[in-house]
Amino acid sequence: MSSVEADVAATETGPSDELRRLLEVQREAFLRDQRPSVAVRRNRMDRLVALMLDNTDEFVDALVADFGSKSRTATLFTEILGIMTVIEHTRSNIPKWMRATKPARAARLFGIRAEVAPSPLGVVGIIGPWNFPLHLVVLPAAAAFAAGNRVMIKMSEVTPHTAELLKSLAPKYFDRDELAVVTGDARVAADFSSLPFDHLFFTGSPQVGSLVQRAAAANLVPVTLELGGKNPVVVASGADITRAATRIALGRMVNGGQVCVCPDYVLVPESTVEQFVGAARTALSEAFPTIASNDEYPASVNQANFERVVGLIEDARDRGAQVEAIAPEGETLPDAATRKIAPTIIRGVDDSMLITREETFGPVLSVLTYRDLDEVIGYINRRPSPLVAYWFGPDGKDFRHFVSNTRSGGVARNEFGIHMFPSDAPFGGVGNSGMGAYHGKAGFDTFSHRRSIVGTDLPFPITTSVAVPPFGRGIRRTGEFMLRSNRRKVNRRLGRG
Repeated sequence: MSSVEADVAATETGPSDELRRLLEVQREAFLRDQRPSVAVRRNRMDRLVALMLDNTDEFVDALVADFGSKSRTATLFTEILGIMTVIEHTRSNIPKWMRATKPARAARLFGIRAEVAPSPLGVVGIIGPWNFPLHLVVLPAAAAFAAGNRVMIKMSEVTPHTAELLKSLAPKYFDRDELAVVTGDARVAADFSSLPFDHLFFTGSPQVGSLVQRAAAANLVPVTLELGGKNPVVVASGADITRAATRIALGRMVNGGQVCVCPDYVLVPESTVEQFVGAARTALSEAFPTIASNDEYPASVNQANFERVVGLIEDARDRGAQVEAIAPEGETLPDAATRKIAPTIIRGVDDSMLITREETFGPVLSVLTYRDLDEVIGYINRRPSPLVAYWFGPDGKDFRHFVSNTRSGGVARNEFGIHMFPSDAPFGGVGNSGMGAYHGKAGFDTFSHRRSIVGTDLPFPITTSVAVPPFGRGIRRTGEFMLRSNRRKVNRRLGRG
């Protein structure tokens, strides 16, 4: 967790004058054009995409510099190319999603006409994390533009090269009343979170999310919180164990495990746990024959996160867990100088260990065993709701029982993060893992207000005739008839004769 994130909303002072002025510039511009055209919205999205595509090499360089060791190819896909499909899908659907809908068709018989029109909120604030510092600000910004808003972005200070690059490039593509990028330390982050935005979008940890929500509440600012949590993986009795172990182990290693949707702990049938661990060990050894000198092996983003993950491993070891580091022969890991931690499998964890309660956010996978599915469901349900629940096995009765009886932001079967692939599938958490969603139409709706517009041209009153005295005999008889009719309806449904 970054120092910026850790101190969000920690100060009691209000936002700086500079931030307030920037917000007012954007709000005044929005008020001059409160319903931008499809062409304007698409043009803003196109410029946002061009900002990335015109400067791809520079962004990859910056991201690798921020982490110290990180795959350039993986960075290109996860930070830039991986979000293009969702953005293109959103862009193409703007005209359809902007259209007003006409509810209450029956009311037209009584001379009432109604429509619901999506309208932009105004100025949207976006607070980005450090693990995917470009992806996780550009994607919500694109959705906010699609919905017709102006955008202010606060970048994480933990990835300063990426933050400063985006800040320096943004003015070449946008006027500051359209898109503004803010950088700075913990105080700036705290100031930003307490601005009176029309919506605030935050990606980060549950602990910091609660602080952001508290700061926003002072101004009644609605929030979307994209958080994390300990994502469970269930290996079903009918699963291909070797395939499941390989995909789970490698899924844990995406960005060095520093991903909110990474598998955190895996529940394996007792009878197959040795096969599972053996296959996971083999997969990790083959994927990473070298680590210390491997520039593509992701390092912990900073010393604080390195020490936190190592601390979780050592706490589990000290409390009796079986810890196995899958380190190449001759390499001494973890290594504080490079901030690299070997892929680690931990068995025999229990609730006395910190690793069962804290999101690992590193290359560590806890392996637990189970005897029956209800045991698994009970274990998961006694813990805070995760961002994603994984299932490795067939789509059968057990899988549907698992889905129906657990709670998570999303469910992915037989592959890492696959629930994020459909462009129009909402992505978001529930409970401890967040509130609200985006991607596709969910993102457009998040940054829109559904405004009801209802009217009538009838020469006689409708609502005031039944709400304001004096009341004639006809109104009273109508009320009595409606009361009897509704009572009969409910009594029939309840089987009361």
